[in-house]
Amino acid sequence: MDKSALIEIISTRMRLLRNEYHLSQEKMSEAIGVSKKTLVQIEKERTKASWTTVISVCAVFRKSEVLQMSLGDDPLHIIDAINFKQMILPKKQTGGGRMFWKTIIQKGKFKIQKNMISQHYRLIDGNYNRWISSFDKAYVEIQLELLLRRDSDEGNIES
Repeated sequence: MDKSALIEIISTRMRLLRNEYHLSQEKMSEAIGVSKKTLVQIEKERTKASWTTVISVCAVFRKSEVLQMSLGDDPLHIIDAINFKQMILPKKQTGGGRMFWKTIIQKGKFKIQKNMISQHYRLIDGNYNRWISSFDKAYVEIQLELLLRRDSDEGNIES
């Protein structure tokens, strides 16, 4: 997924999102920082949301079921993965991701999972703490090997 794909997804779901939160067009436009006229144009699919509007929507409506189901993950994690391509996140616990995530590699206490909707990868440990998110599978695999080597050097390998 890239910026244009995320812009398309968010733009086409703007009305659903507004309805999910029972907002008028005026309240929605205030919440995301666009004019009501711009929101109407996006909802009627006459224009697409800008990248900054997409970021605003994802931040303001982060817990939206519409966004979660459309993206398969926290919308801000998708934005981070797009913006930083190979980001190393501080350890944050995930929800386990049984619905949208498929484990593709498991070594020691670590797993590489692929999001079935957005197609990005994450590296998690046995406690579901996320270490890496990226669209670059090779990068995540390298980071897995580095973490395994580090844990081996420290004597912390758990199976």
